[in-house]
Amino acid sequence: MKRLNELAATEAVELLARRQISAEELTRACLDRIAAREPQVQAWQFIDAELALTQARAIDANPRAPLRGLPIGIKDIVDTAEMPTEYGSSIYRGNRPRQDAAAVAALRRSGAVILGKTVTTELAYFTPGKTHNPHHPGHTPGGSSSGSAAAVADFMVPIALGTQTAGSIIRPASFCGVIGYKPTFGRFPMAGIKPFAPSLDTLGFFARSISDVSLLSEAITGGALSASPVRSAPRIGLCRTEQWPHASADSQRVLLESRNRLRDAGAPVDDVDLGDPFQGLHRSQAMVMAVEACTSFKSEREKHAKQVGPKLHDLFAEGDRCTSEPYAAAIAQAEECRRRMISVFTKYDALITPSAIGEAPAGLESTGDPAFNRIWTLLHLPCINLPVGSGQHGLPVGIQLVGEAGGDAKLVAIAAWMLSQLAAIS
Repeated sequence: MKRLNELAATEAVELLARRQISAEELTRACLDRIAAREPQVQAWQFIDAELALTQARAIDANPRAPLRGLPIGIKDIVDTAEMPTEYGSSIYRGNRPRQDAAAVAALRRSGAVILGKTVTTELAYFTPGKTHNPHHPGHTPGGSSSGSAAAVADFMVPIALGTQTAGSIIRPASFCGVIGYKPTFGRFPMAGIKPFAPSLDTLGFFARSISDVSLLSEAITGGALSASPVRSAPRIGLCRTEQWPHASADSQRVLLESRNRLRDAGAPVDDVDLGDPFQGLHRSQAMVMAVEACTSFKSEREKHAKQVGPKLHDLFAEGDRCTSEPYAAAIAQAEECRRRMISVFTKYDALITPSAIGEAPAGLESTGDPAFNRIWTLLHLPCINLPVGSGQHGLPVGIQLVGEAGGDAKLVAIAAWMLSQLAAIS
């Protein structure tokens, strides 16, 4: 029998709704796990146990909201009125927002217990935070949503918010071996979330069950995310992208073995080459990200330059070097490729591609390379990491499922079908 802290979000909510467990009991179980494991994992930037328990007791006294007291972790670039929001930067040490981010406010209304703030990298870029991979403390958990991914993977909390501007949900989800959901761009509200590159920034989350995606999506938006279960095998495109040579042998093997198993289950899986218009799209994403970051972080750069790390200064220099013409060309390429993806999804229900270059790299100096995430973020497409494999060091290796823009419900249904077909690939 699972311990309370090991329950998936949907499992926990079902037990809470039947009053078989209380929100206080579930919150205590999560806090106990954090107390036992936080010295090793270091996933949390802020935890106030009594504040969390006070929320849980209040919900137990009036348990009508749909989440019934489900504990949730919040990435520390998402504003919370009752807790500090420091954006992974010493510039904002002790910062107290005046109000919750729109998504946090929606979760509170839905009956969530806001358990605490999870570690992020500096201003959600590549400078690592303190978090370790829960599977092996000598390896990175990924970034920038490092604490959220690690906390869910280590059974500290059933679900946690993250954001993605390049690969900050899908990559750490792969490294930590959990479900990572990056929705269609604009699906969730970004108000109250520190901007990085506004044409790319996307709110999503980490979970341990694919059914949790619909649960939390509905809590944030107030609308259902539901599609009929997949009754017949979907049409799948295997898209290596031009980054394929950079994938490790483990990442390539897990993707190709997944293809073979899906074919055995009756799914037609064809190789998909996106063609010449998509060449260099990853560089266009990096350019857009750098240019927009220069605007978003103008104040930090001008007023607190000495407190900004070298990786961010390098990013600002890259943005400065980009004139208006190449930026406009990058935006134009993105728009053209978004149009071309419409025809791709008339032939395929979803695409599969690597989630990351391979296993989580050793060491904590780097959060890994978002090479296999950049183009899908730029294309504004929904993506889900499926934790289906492992590599030579026993660390998780995921595959990335990509759907059509706005087709999030269909993508979740396909993900559920795929997970039912894919046993662990080691």
